[in-house]
Amino acid sequence: MDAFFAAAEQAAKPSLRGKPVVVGGIGVRGVVSTASYEARVFGVRSAMPTAQARRLCPNAAYLAPRFSLYRQVSEVVMELLHALSPLVEPLSLDEAFVDLEAGGVPPRTAAARAVGEQLRRDIRSATGLTGSVGLAGAKMLAKIASEAAKPNGLVVIEPGTERELLGPMTVRTLPGVGPATAETLRRAGIHTVAETAEAGEAELVRLLGRAHGAGLYTMALGRDDRPVVAERDAKSISVEDTFEVDLTDRTRVRGEVLRLADRCVQRLRAAGRSGRTVVIKVRNYDFSTLTRSETLRGPTDDPAVIREAAVRLLETVDTTGGVRLLGVGVSGLADFTQEDLFAQAATEREAEEAERAAKAAAELSGGGAAAPEAEERPRRWDPGRDVLHDEYGAGWVQGSGVGRVTVRFETPWSAPGRVRTFAVEDPALRPGEPLPLVGGGPADGQSSEPAILPKSWSPEPGEDTGSVGEEISSR
Repeated sequence: MDAFFAAAEQAAKPSLRGKPVVVGGIGVRGVVSTASYEARVFGVRSAMPTAQARRLCPNAAYLAPRFSLYRQVSEVVMELLHALSPLVEPLSLDEAFVDLEAGGVPPRTAAARAVGEQLRRDIRSATGLTGSVGLAGAKMLAKIASEAAKPNGLVVIEPGTERELLGPMTVRTLPGVGPATAETLRRAGIHTVAETAEAGEAELVRLLGRAHGAGLYTMALGRDDRPVVAERDAKSISVEDTFEVDLTDRTRVRGEVLRLADRCVQRLRAAGRSGRTVVIKVRNYDFSTLTRSETLRGPTDDPAVIREAAVRLLETVDTTGGVRLLGVGVSGLADFTQEDLFAQAATEREAEEAERAAKAAAELSGGGAAAPEAEERPRRWDPGRDVLHDEYGAGWVQGSGVGRVTVRFETPWSAPGRVRTFAVEDPALRPGEPLPLVGGGPADGQSSEPAILPKSWSPEPGEDTGSVGEEISSR
């Protein structure tokens, strides 16, 4: 998919179409997850600190991610891929390998191209978004072709042209070559894929080790025999949060670990899994990162057991200097649970005690009974979040501060909407759920505009698209 998170936000928000959009962490320590093509013109890239992105592109819309929407769209796309072949290997929410031969597609360029073009049309029709297709005889080459096809295109790497194609490309093009490996090769005078192949297997093994060097040499020759694996079993499930201000209060740190443990259990149960090893991750003020793990007697998805283990692990870590990131994960996954009859209930008792202490403190400070939790703290309205208003309907948060929240009222199938401001505690305003990007518009069938390119630039369903994706070997 093309600039997936940002494209989905543009499709959902008519006022942002054609404008720079950045999705990711919006705090001072946030990191860019996805930037729209309009934002990339200013140099904004994925994994860039949000603070740096704001300096490069101050007028972009900076939005918190809405993973529930992205998962919904991803499920639609993956269903389309599974209709093509039983062998689909998802790499992430927006990317997958598909073995077309296993789906009965003849191993001919024309046949593969026809399937790829139809897939692009189907994705556009079903989601309102665009995707790019790379066709080749191996996974590595298909990945390279799909990157060359972006945005909204299709590229074929013809069999027999692999070496000629890869030769002038930078060595970072090859899978498994990150900054450290690239720097090692650069010091040896190796910059391109052709130079990597010319160096020979023995030299690469000397530089990088047996497994990495031999594998890199094979890929530099254009060979990749890895099969498409239909089921990529997750090895772990985890959640983590980065805090805008270092946490120094031990009680606050403990509370965050308990909250993360609960979120991890939710993900664990949503996947229908259990696990036997609990892991916590602590990143300190100086960026040093520690992990601690504990293996239980058997796999579990019991929140009390996982919370208790996470708290025990936290007790082994010194957090007095300040914590900037916390994470809780579960590994050793299984599809069944084994009750730990000897698990202690200390966490539950401590939680009850903490709740009683909080109520007592509220009574002392307020001179009366403690208010319900929902009323004790102000609501948090992150930019991009869906909201509903009793009078104005569906909209999304543009920003908030000093007790006010600004909302733009529009839907994926409407014209750009009006902006209104409310108090954060306005009883008529409440969180909403993501609306469908297509299929929810007026009765006349009006739909959202494309999220990536103007309508006149990209083919409509049924149009001839044969000229859209030329073979990369002819470029």
